[in-house]
Amino acid sequence: MDPLNLADVNTDDPRRAIRQAIEAIVLVAQEPVPSELLAQLLEQPLPVIEELCDELAHEYVDRSSGFELVLVAGGYRYQTVAALAPYVERFILDEQRARLSGAALETLAIVAYKQPISRAQIASIRGVDPDGVLRTLAARGYVAEVGRDDGPGQAVLFGTTDMFCEKLGIASLDDLPSIAEFIPDADVVEALEHGLRIEPIDGTTNA
Repeated sequence: MDPLNLADVNTDDPRRAIRQAIEAIVLVAQEPVPSELLAQLLEQPLPVIEELCDELAHEYVDRSSGFELVLVAGGYRYQTVAALAPYVERFILDEQRARLSGAALETLAIVAYKQPISRAQIASIRGVDPDGVLRTLAARGYVAEVGRDDGPGQAVLFGTTDMFCEKLGIASLDDLPSIAEFIPDADVVEALEHGLRIEPIDGTTNA
């Protein structure tokens, strides 16, 4: 791998190039980034990194940005300004309330009534790969892994969560409507079959 050259980022102001690199790294980091790691990655003395991070933090404050650079848990990270937290919470809640697709609702119903159930079992019922839908439902907090099958491969088994019951306004899964309510009884099926039956055409006609 070729050595990094921050001068290629900003030849007019090397310090600004380092500041830009700090921003880029902290922005994509999942956890607070220690100043020692930044110094190692950017090949700069630790005091320089700490000084530039301090400059960035004050710059965001001075221009009234909606985010800030803070030192927490031994590292630097970006976070929302505390005064704006209610708007962020509203955004997150709105995202969670977004409507589920028909495929997601169908899969959720299968999990609810057949749990614990594996991916393969869901696929056999729906006829399509449920992985993407299951990830969506898990991200929403409606389904979760509840165990593993005893059979070969020990497939992951899925079930609904407490949030699922909470969203439906039920105390437990026992309060779900009986699935039999959605299946017509034998008399209805017989009537449908009779009504839809194609009768053979009688070739004879009365004189």
